[in-house]
Amino acid sequence: MDKTGQELTPRQIVKELDKYIIGQNAAKRMVAIALRNRWRRQQVTSELREEIMPNNIILIGPTGVGKTEISRRLAKLAQAPFSKVEASKFTEVGYVGRDVESMIRDLVDIGVNMVREEMAQSVQGKARETAIERLLDLLVPKIKIPSQPRLMEEGQSSAVESPEDRQERTREKFREKLLAGELDERQVELDMSSDSMPMMQIFSPVGIEELGLNIREMFGNIMPKKTKKRKVKVKEALTIIIQDEAQKLIDMDNVTREAMKRVENSGIIFLDEIDKITSSKGSGSYGPDVSREGVQRDLLPVVEGTTVLTKYGMVRTDHILFIASGAFHVAKPSDLIPELQGRFPIRVELESLTTDDFIRILKEPENALIKQYVELLRTDGVHLDFTDDAIQEIAEIASFVNSKAENIGARRLHTIMSKLLENLLFEAPDIEARNIKIDKNFVKQILEDIIEDEDLRKYIL
Repeated sequence: MDKTGQELTPRQIVKELDKYIIGQNAAKRMVAIALRNRWRRQQVTSELREEIMPNNIILIGPTGVGKTEISRRLAKLAQAPFSKVEASKFTEVGYVGRDVESMIRDLVDIGVNMVREEMAQSVQGKARETAIERLLDLLVPKIKIPSQPRLMEEGQSSAVESPEDRQERTREKFREKLLAGELDERQVELDMSSDSMPMMQIFSPVGIEELGLNIREMFGNIMPKKTKKRKVKVKEALTIIIQDEAQKLIDMDNVTREAMKRVENSGIIFLDEIDKITSSKGSGSYGPDVSREGVQRDLLPVVEGTTVLTKYGMVRTDHILFIASGAFHVAKPSDLIPELQGRFPIRVELESLTTDDFIRILKEPENALIKQYVELLRTDGVHLDFTDDAIQEIAEIASFVNSKAENIGARRLHTIMSKLLENLLFEAPDIEARNIKIDKNFVKQILEDIIEDEDLRKYIL
């Protein structure tokens, strides 16, 4: 039986992360411990459970070394509500912009959607059965047959087919054809709800729109729902009706309850660019630093543990895991206000990527770039074969460009691969050659001029 992410041991979590992320073993170990601690806390039965707080983490390192990917893969492993936000998008209370509590409202929305999707999957079988019956009603409309008592003539067999039996037999024939896919291209007319509502603009205090006070929901029970007829193919109609029936079978109260529980106990928020809201030392108490420090002070109660109002109810943030990240080129973690520093007790510095790391990134992960491009071109009937010396050359070019220009880590590989295969991607449907070898000479021929010309290198790679 498969384990969920929270039941995995730290060693197993690191092993799963290794499938997608090269290197950064220290960071993987720390997030694996943090995730396992979420599960451990759930097993504590005493009153101490409420007192066990998550150890929030700051990941320190340049862009493109795997900070975001670690958090994203961790959330998938945990099967937990996960939200990525950028700290620089927030403003302190009193300024126009997003307030920090909106990240919790976003997380709750993600949690509700996640649970609703899971419950929809669990009722797919029943929804499909009901959808097939509805679709058969459209394909073979039931004709009301007036019941007329008929006297059976002498010698007449009692096995004469009644109109009801004939109609049922026709319906069964259509059912067989429908299940066999023989009716997929036939068109049926569906009554679909129309979402058209009069446009309204509401002027309100900052944040009120993010409470999800949906005008449609407020007036949904007062104003009748409009429907419109639409002709669709049977195959599409079946999908639409299954979704409709699945939604009817879902108890939204249960969805909301489960989602709120998951958010409060296993929610993860990845707070990117936290270094952008640090204050520069010695800059005085005026200018943009005031706003940055204000954001930190607004962020503090949310990370520390508070109650946030959402459209689904009140949510406690005490046990949400916060993983912050930043390059910290100019500022340092110690430049954060002391109270916020204390709420991120674990600091992990991620290493810059080397040429050897780039080689492994190109080849080893399950979603490796080379595998992606090979599969993309296979759809056009072109088979790509990358030699080891070509991969070595691409990695060396990535390291060289990162050293001469802005260091953007593994993201440089995307730029180089895109430029390297640009002509092939364009010409693939029309070229006669079906097997193409990418070797070191091919890479040099395409990229050498760009590498040597500093201006071209700066703007293209």
